Amino acid sequence: MPGPRPPHVKPPAHLSESPPVPEPEKAADAEEHGGPKGEEPTRYGDWENKGICWDF
Repeated sequence: MPGPRPPHVKPPAHLSESPPVPEPEKAADAEEHGGPKGEEPTRYGDWENKGICWDF
């Protein structure tokens, strides 16, 4: 990692200040693609598929 710039070395005059870092945009709610339709399959703590529940 480089140390501080020596006092006799100045940055070029044509360089401007760095632009501010943009704030990130709020993420959109994610939608599931290709998953089961309807209720979450683990809504009761067990997996459910086509009305059949099973536990691991």
